[in-house]
Amino acid sequence: MTEMSYLDGNMLDGPMRELFTVDLSTAMGRCENCGMTGSMASLHVYSHAPGLVARCPSCKEVMVRLVRGPDRAWLDMRGTTYLQVPMPMEQTRPGPL
Repeated sequence: MTEMSYLDGNMLDGPMRELFTVDLSTAMGRCENCGMTGSMASLHVYSHAPGLVARCPSCKEVMVRLVRGPDRAWLDMRGTTYLQVPMPMEQTRPGPL
């Protein structure tokens, strides 16, 4: 059996940067607790804490936590089974000169 080769996590930089340049309010997520699916905009967000806490509008369980520091941010999505992000259609990009 041959071992499959892998790339280190730096490979994710480009694809993740592209992903998070879209408007996430229209992204659809699924609550891990109750299974409700809805847009990120439908979450109930509480901001009177050291960060933002977003809860499912159906069962009130935490789906997303976001804490921002002066030089970094922490994103915890343990309460979200998946996040479906609408991507803009592929656009023709000018090539190198």
